[in-house]
Amino acid sequence: MATPRKDAHKSDALITENRKAYHDYFIEERLEAGLVLEGWEVKSLRAGKVQLRDCYVLLKDGEAFLLGALINPLHSASTHVHPEPQRTRKLLLHAEEITHLLGAVERKGYSAIALSLYWKKGRAKCQIGLAKGKKQHDKRDVEKDRDWQRDKQRLMRHR
Repeated sequence: MATPRKDAHKSDALITENRKAYHDYFIEERLEAGLVLEGWEVKSLRAGKVQLRDCYVLLKDGEAFLLGALINPLHSASTHVHPEPQRTRKLLLHAEEITHLLGAVERKGYSAIALSLYWKKGRAKCQIGLAKGKKQHDKRDVEKDRDWQRDKQRLMRHR
């Protein structure tokens, strides 16, 4: 019997993060979803050729889809496969999670956005966030607080 390798779950790592989402939204709740991917997409994810900047989650007919995620194909992709970098990808969620998301998006005015992609036990996962949009003055307040925290740390170091 083969012994399990010590680095078997070492691939649990962040692939990419949607930093713009944290700037534009207040993240209220987070969910984890699986992704339905093609082979060339998995290879591109392993190479880190993915971008989540303008992607969001569409809820339609009791299913969830990831729209706007850009996965650039590798040059070594097969010649008979014609990759589509920005295709709609299905998200794998439980029915209760989809109804919870649907209720929050339709009734409470939340947005469902993709926050990050990461590996978990060798499978690609997407972290979805239920978010409320920030106004311009909210963004300024957050920036002002961040600057004050930085200045406070600087002052404490010099004492």
